Amino acid sequence: MEIIVRLDVMLAQRKMKSKDLAAAVGITVQNMSLLKSGKVKGVRFETLAKICEVLECQPGDLLEAAPKQG
Repeated sequence: MEIIVRLDVMLAQRKMKSKDLAAAVGITVQNMSLLKSGKVKGVRFETLAKICEVLECQPGDLLEAAPKQG
Protein backbone atom coordinates (compact mmCIF):
# COMPACT_ATOMS: atom_id res chain seq x y z
CA MET A 1 0.00 0.00 0.00
CA GLU A 2 1.00 3.60 -0.53
CA ILE A 3 -0.46 6.87 0.68
CA ILE A 4 -1.67 9.26 -2.00
CA VAL A 5 -1.96 12.94 -1.08
CA ARG A 6 -5.11 14.49 -2.53
CA LEU A 7 -4.39 18.02 -1.33
CA ASP A 8 -4.49 19.41 -4.87
CA VAL A 9 -8.05 18.10 -5.32
CA MET A 10 -9.21 19.71 -2.07
CA LEU A 11 -7.52 23.01 -2.97
CA ALA A 12 -9.29 23.01 -6.34
CA GLN A 13 -12.64 22.26 -4.71
CA ARG A 14 -12.11 25.11 -2.23
CA LYS A 15 -10.79 27.43 -5.00
CA MET A 16 -7.71 28.15 -2.89
CA LYS A 17 -4.08 28.52 -3.92
CA SER A 18 -1.24 26.57 -2.30
CA LYS A 19 0.52 29.77 -1.23
CA ASP A 20 -2.62 30.98 0.57
CA LEU A 21 -3.00 27.66 2.39
CA ALA A 22 0.69 27.68 3.32
CA ALA A 23 0.34 31.16 4.80
CA ALA A 24 -2.81 30.21 6.73
CA VAL A 25 -1.20 27.03 8.11
CA GLY A 26 2.16 28.64 8.87
CA ILE A 27 4.45 26.59 6.64
CA THR A 28 6.61 27.61 3.69
CA VAL A 29 5.30 27.51 0.13
CA GLN A 30 8.11 25.06 -0.66
CA ASN A 31 7.00 22.68 2.11
CA MET A 32 3.39 22.97 0.94
CA SER A 33 4.51 22.11 -2.58
CA LEU A 34 6.39 19.04 -1.33
CA LEU A 35 3.40 17.95 0.71
CA LYS A 36 1.02 18.49 -2.20
CA SER A 37 3.19 16.40 -4.53
CA GLY A 38 3.48 13.59 -1.96
CA LYS A 39 7.27 13.90 -1.81
CA VAL A 40 7.42 13.93 1.98
CA LYS A 41 8.05 11.02 4.33
CA GLY A 42 5.56 12.26 6.88
CA VAL A 43 3.47 15.13 8.13
CA ARG A 44 3.00 16.36 11.68
CA PHE A 45 -0.49 15.86 13.08
CA GLU A 46 -0.46 19.52 14.12
CA THR A 47 0.13 20.58 10.51
CA LEU A 48 -2.48 18.14 9.22
CA ALA A 49 -5.00 19.47 11.76
CA LYS A 50 -4.36 23.08 10.66
CA ILE A 51 -4.77 22.15 6.99
CA CYS A 52 -8.06 20.41 7.80
CA GLU A 53 -9.21 23.41 9.82
CA VAL A 54 -8.49 25.88 7.01
CA LEU A 55 -9.96 23.65 4.28
CA GLU A 56 -12.87 22.54 6.49
CA CYS A 57 -12.26 18.87 5.78
CA GLN A 58 -11.19 15.61 7.42
CA PRO A 59 -7.75 13.95 7.11
CA GLY A 60 -9.37 11.22 5.00
CA ASP A 61 -10.30 13.87 2.44
CA LEU A 62 -6.60 14.62 1.97
CA LEU A 63 -4.99 11.18 2.25
CA GLU A 64 -5.88 7.95 0.45
CA ALA A 65 -4.40 4.47 0.84
CA ALA A 66 -4.03 2.65 -2.48
CA PRO A 67 -2.22 -0.44 -3.78
CA LYS A 68 1.34 0.32 -4.89
CA GLN A 69 1.75 0.87 -8.59
CA GLY A 70 4.39 -1.06 -10.47
